[in-house]
Order: sequence, then structure tokens, then C-alpha cells
Amino acid sequence: MELLFLGNLGGTEIFVILFVILLFFGAKKLPELARGLGKGIKEFKDATNDVKENIEKAAKGDD
Repeated sequence: MELLFLGNLGGTEIFVILFVILLFFGAKKLPELARGLGKGIKEFKDATNDVKENIEKAAKGDD
């Protein structure tokens, strides 16, 4: 699965990015940041699914 905003990054580029993040935030903050990012992504997916369901219901004519 290729993420659109990352483009065509290789393994070395991803490693460097992760290393820089580790330097900025430290090892103790990374799990907290990852947890927050995961929650944000889950909320975004849930909202997207809700909008999709509402559009599908409106297209069918169900109230």
C-alpha cells in the first residue's frame, strides 16, 4: 500500500525520517505519539465511513 503523501520513498529515506523523529521526541515520547496518531486516524476513518453511509442512504431515498 503506497501512501499518497509520501510519494516514492525508499527504505533509507524512511529510516532517516524515523531517526530524526527519534532525535526530536526521544524514545519515551514515541509510543505516546504513535497512540495519538492511531486514534486520529481511527476517528478520521470512522467519520469518513459515517459520511459515506449517509450519502448512500440519501441516494437510496431512505430516511
